[in-house]
Amino acid sequence: MADVVVVGGGPSGWALASACARGGHAVTLVAPGHGWRATYGMWADEVSVLPPGSRWVATPARGGERLLPRGYAVLDNASVLAACAHPGIEVVRNRAAAMTATSATLTTGEVRHGMVFDATGARGGGIEQTAYGVVVPAGSRAEEAVFMDWRPPNGQFLGPATFLYAVPLPDGRMLLEETSLARAPALGFGELRDRLYARVGTVIGPVERVRFPVDVPPPPRRARGAIPFGAAAGLVHPATGFSVADSFRLAPAIADTIGRGERAVRRVIWPRRARLVYRLRRRGLATLLSLTAEEHEEFFDLFFDLPARHQRAYLSGRADPAGTAAAMAALFRAAPARLRRKMAKP
Repeated sequence: MADVVVVGGGPSGWALASACARGGHAVTLVAPGHGWRATYGMWADEVSVLPPGSRWVATPARGGERLLPRGYAVLDNASVLAACAHPGIEVVRNRAAAMTATSATLTTGEVRHGMVFDATGARGGGIEQTAYGVVVPAGSRAEEAVFMDWRPPNGQFLGPATFLYAVPLPDGRMLLEETSLARAPALGFGELRDRLYARVGTVIGPVERVRFPVDVPPPPRRARGAIPFGAAAGLVHPATGFSVADSFRLAPAIADTIGRGERAVRRVIWPRRARLVYRLRRRGLATLLSLTAEEHEEFFDLFFDLPARHQRAYLSGRADPAGTAAAMAALFRAAPARLRRKMAKP
């Protein structure tokens, strides 16, 4: 019997398993495979949450035409995964057919006991982020990261707003990705591919497709069953799609709380202040969904013109309701009346 059973072998699952093992707990990690294929990033000032030995490539980043006050970091997946490894983690190559708060039943029928965490990714929700990307050789593009570039090439795209996301990868190649930030129903990969080619020209290379919900809510305060963590717990930021930094940041606090029981652990993941921020962010998401493509470009130009403290608070202040509200208020004051009307809608 383990102290902790983590189901899911992505960054959030390994972050939690590693922190618990380093905290002296016996950990079972259940995952069907090994390694991470997706591209994961975080703000460069957040990389201290990663375990020692992790590597990344950091670069300045643009939002539209301006250089952002924070750099951007793309993780070297293999090194982060290796840094998470610990002799106190038993890795079981399997899937969970069923989970409770204290047991995980595998597809083989075997039952693993312990405090069970579900780190299998986001499910549910109706508002999705989708992206279509191509990895191109080194030197074929500028090495500066583009966090969000809403400016359409050769005039205006028709239909929903999308943006270019372009980041240098740890192996020297570049990921060029056309992204639909949040939409219901989701924008399809074919449309995103065509827009990417219209923006950068037809490019050849490995393809990355991204699709996940950005509106998964926190679990109820008195939820039962396995404890969700990472994207499964609603940690995805609706304005960026980020969750990895928060997972690594929260994991040690969870490990320190295991001995106090399930309810205490749930409160660590979703304290009251974080729930307040989630509600504020959902208001921001509702505004995004109401904007036209032209208004998206204007909206994000205004956001990236805000002082750095407001940008940081809204993008990273997961348990900072005062900072999040101040950032939203500053954006409201800077917006023209027609955008204000949409931002003020209930």
